[in-house]
Amino acid sequence: MTPRPPLILASTSRYRRELLERLRLPFEVVSPRVDETPQPGETPAALATRLAAAKAAAVAALRPEAVVIGSDQVAELDGVAIGKPGTHERAVAQLRAMRGRSVVFHTAVAVQRAASGYAGAALAPVTVRFRDLRDDEIEHYLRTEQPYDCAGSAKCETLGIALLEAIESDDPTALVGLPLIRTSALLRAAGLDPLIP
Repeated sequence: MTPRPPLILASTSRYRRELLERLRLPFEVVSPRVDETPQPGETPAALATRLAAAKAAAVAALRPEAVVIGSDQVAELDGVAIGKPGTHERAVAQLRAMRGRSVVFHTAVAVQRAASGYAGAALAPVTVRFRDLRDDEIEHYLRTEQPYDCAGSAKCETLGIALLEAIESDDPTALVGLPLIRTSALLRAAGLDPLIP
């Protein structure tokens, strides 16, 4: 029987690491060196897809024998990309802009294995409807969670779920940062089935 190829998550995100652990596959984490600057005219969905593939490719070039997962998430409101806020002030502005509105979180995943020439990618959009949040609710949430490293300041796996009215998605982990249904399908295509020991 052929030994399993090594699995690498090309991400430093603790959220993605925790999600990938659910598949119970041994993996290592390698930080990809990728310029995340949007290209002129690039849509949020295209940006997320390009960055996921670029992260996987950057690490696959260093470790051709490995199966490498890259992922990226870009939030979109009115056709404009909303990134990670980085600061409290930007997070307040983001949540004020999104209150009472629907926002699409484009979560892309790419899987590459340079040794076999395999490269696949998938996009998992999630539509999130935010409540008409009061300023004091926004402040309490931000002071409690400090989600400054989350796209659109939305950290739905904890208190952030109280910001929302509804979530529409066919891949439930996509909003947290790694769509595991699509990831599992791409891993199978790359020769690494989570359900086969």
